[in-house]
Amino acid sequence: MNVREAAILVLEESDTPLRVNEITKRILSRKLWKTSGKTPAATVGATIYSDIKKNGDASRFVRRAPSTFGLRKTDSLGKTADGTKTETAVARTTRMQNEPPFSFTDSAQMVLEQFADHQPMHYRVVTEKALEMGWLFTEGKTPEASMYAQILTEIKRFKRRGEQPRFTKHGKGFVGLSRWMATGLVLEIEKHNKKVRKELHKKLLEMDWEAFEDLVARLLSEMGFEEIEVTSRAGDGGIDVRGTLLVGDVIRTRMAVQVKRWKRNVQAPVVQQVRGSLGAHEQGLIITTSNFSKGAREEAGREDATPVALMNGEQLVVLLVENGVGVRRRAHDLIELEDEDLSISEDI
Repeated sequence: MNVREAAILVLEESDTPLRVNEITKRILSRKLWKTSGKTPAATVGATIYSDIKKNGDASRFVRRAPSTFGLRKTDSLGKTADGTKTETAVARTTRMQNEPPFSFTDSAQMVLEQFADHQPMHYRVVTEKALEMGWLFTEGKTPEASMYAQILTEIKRFKRRGEQPRFTKHGKGFVGLSRWMATGLVLEIEKHNKKVRKELHKKLLEMDWEAFEDLVARLLSEMGFEEIEVTSRAGDGGIDVRGTLLVGDVIRTRMAVQVKRWKRNVQAPVVQQVRGSLGAHEQGLIITTSNFSKGAREEAGREDATPVALMNGEQLVVLLVENGVGVRRRAHDLIELEDEDLSISEDI
């Protein structure tokens, strides 16, 4: 039984959500999973977090509080255990109502789904309703400003990636949900961008390996890497790119990168090869146009070894689009009527 299966079994037998330490304790006491690692709770927590991040609403796990998890229940609206259906707005709102306070943006989504009736709401009203319903908790003195800033930031981030944001801005502080406008221009733009992302991935597979390595070096530069050096010009073995990731002019992390323009999944031996090629104080990163096997992911996250980060083809395309590498953006201006009364005063 692997960690995920063991955690599910423990939570199925519990009437209440459990903290990661307690989940781990019960797993080990019942010998559902064996490990020689020194921090088994970290492995259990990382597995659950990873499952939620990867599967979203289809994950068996749901976060109830910091480091506390339960299992998502199946209802009449659709399957959720390794689900084949995603949650509807009603199912998602119902689930979230039973959970502790969420982020600004998640609580905003809940308010709009339940109270907006498919009409834009002012961010101040959204914030007030989120606080009133207990979906949002903050000690900040200006929660309305934080709410609006985080919604706008998320919109910009998704647009940089060429993806449809979950929120739309309607001017003068009003916001709505993008899926309310899932027809016409918005839908056509999203369809177009999905097609371009697919074509970009296909183009990556058709590039020769030298051009692909140069493209990755350019992407790393856009992401904030410095001192970038393409090291491999004699085939696909060893480290291909080295550089230093600079964060806030303070944190400097030396990275050794191997790139794989592959259609087949990367296996564990490749991870081991990269780890064995790391220099002093270096961390590893593997970038591939394909994906990683289960064994490769387990090897990359092994607790008793230097971690190796993994970036698959989907993640690579997202970062290329977000950083404007290999794509160009076209802007179109839309005009809307102002909210003010346009009638002419009788006194004039």
